[in-house]
Amino acid sequence: MRRRKRAPFTVGWREMVALPDLGVTRIKAKIDTGARTSAVHATRIRHERVEGEPWVRFVVHPEQRSHGVVVDAFAPLLETRAIRSSNGETQERPVILTTVALGDHRWPIELTLTARPQMGFRMLLGRTALRRHALVDPGRSYLASPRPPKMPKMPKPR
Repeated sequence: MRRRKRAPFTVGWREMVALPDLGVTRIKAKIDTGARTSAVHATRIRHERVEGEPWVRFVVHPEQRSHGVVVDAFAPLLETRAIRSSNGETQERPVILTTVALGDHRWPIELTLTARPQMGFRMLLGRTALRRHALVDPGRSYLASPRPPKMPKMPKPR
């Protein structure tokens, strides 16, 4: 018996998502239809071999403006891909296949790993990941996930 596909659900321009395969229980993501690929802020990216296969070890800091929560992650490397960033520069990035969870929906996505500390969101969910899963209402936020609590702003360094 074939599984019936779910109809696309509506998301806002920002949502709280999880990356359960990586141990990330919640991370604020910008739903970015202008970006083809999805990306997460990752540091300490190291390439390794497991039984002859390429893997990547990295650290995710899922909370905005904070390095208090640290998630160590390890995943098979799908490939390394040239990605053009929003400022027009091309960067070689590791790509992994993982699961994204948004509300009560879960599906596999390709995710690039990149250091993006200066960006407003620790994760971008691009249009390829959204295709056949979600419709975006660009004027609203948190339609498929709970709104995160307000976090105090960190003082600026002197």
